[in-house]
Amino acid sequence: MADRVTVIGWDGSPVSGPARAALGAATLVAGAAHHLALPEVPPTAEQVRLGSLPLAARRIAQHRGSAVVLADGDPGFFGVVRTLRAPEHGLEVEVVPAVSSVAAAFARAGMPWDDARVVVAHSRTLRRAVNVCRAHTKVAVLTAPGAGPTELALLLEGVHRTFVICEALGTAQERTTVLTSDRVADHRWRDPNVVIVVGGPGSGTPAGEGSAGGWLAGRSPAEAEGPRGWALPAAEYGTRPADDTEGESTTLRAAQLARLGPRVGDLVWDIGCGSGAAAAEAARFGAAVIAVDRTADACARATAAARQFGVQLHVVHGGAPQVLEDLPEPDVVRIGGGGLRTVAACADRRPERIVTHAATRDEAEEIGRVLSAGGYAVECALLQSVDLDPEQWTERERAVVFLLSGSRM
Repeated sequence: MADRVTVIGWDGSPVSGPARAALGAATLVAGAAHHLALPEVPPTAEQVRLGSLPLAARRIAQHRGSAVVLADGDPGFFGVVRTLRAPEHGLEVEVVPAVSSVAAAFARAGMPWDDARVVVAHSRTLRRAVNVCRAHTKVAVLTAPGAGPTELALLLEGVHRTFVICEALGTAQERTTVLTSDRVADHRWRDPNVVIVVGGPGSGTPAGEGSAGGWLAGRSPAEAEGPRGWALPAAEYGTRPADDTEGESTTLRAAQLARLGPRVGDLVWDIGCGSGAAAAEAARFGAAVIAVDRTADACARATAAARQFGVQLHVVHGGAPQVLEDLPEPDVVRIGGGGLRTVAACADRRPERIVTHAATRDEAEEIGRVLSAGGYAVECALLQSVDLDPEQWTERERAVVFLLSGSRM
């Protein structure tokens, strides 16, 4: 039974001495077709085409002899090493790395990538990968058949980005192409490929390039050094005291964000976005956000909030529920306005969670009934906040509102 396996990364460059030695002693070699065709693979070794990694790992663990696995790029970066190290296989793993395909792609593009998000797109994660491209100004996408450049571009419809598409890296067929996202679907692309997606409103030079740089991988300097805290005071978003209704109160916004739980890979709808405060703060959690409002003034304020806090918002001017019909599927929804018809329309789209508020108990009961009828478990809390003057310790303002959240059953 094999208790040790050597994993060799391949980036198209000549096979290194340690890799050549491991292949020379191998009695089993696993890899893709182009790996098994390498001249260094012993003709006498058993050959295993990599398809299902867990199945291949079990076969390697049962093999009597010296096993080698060939993989593209750095096999420890979204690669086979994680599967092979699973405790149930009992394998000791030695890695001979190569340049990762992501590093190679950014090198071909002549771009730094310490501030880039890196995602894997396949049939189960394609939508979430697209949401990361919506939310961030520099993303590398490791693609798969059926989840490649064309599918990314089609799902990003209405969101302008630039694609750097690196095909067949390290092979004689290698090609790098730069296109705007609206032209990507007009071409056919060779697998495997890596797609770098860059751009977005206010990005200027993508993701802080040309600055001194950040200190945290996967974050631009603006993301890593943003304002401290959440549910920032309304004044931070240009909201005047007269505008600070129960729907814009800081306390309500904090509670709504807690119920929504926006995260990287999510798409948030913020309907009736008002000042854009909730939308901008959801985006600061790393989620993609579509902010909707029927007034041009609110849309302009949401755009300004996004620019101020260095986040990406897709702002849509239109009235709900009609404008929602053409929007991509949300993961969570905040409803700041639009009435019962909007609540029902959102429930029909089956997001994981819907959060809204009501000024009266009667209104809260009506919303609760609509959410329940739509297949949601409803929670309701009465929030009361009192703003005090810390010098006189007298009451300056009191706000009372019903917070409703529906969780998909």
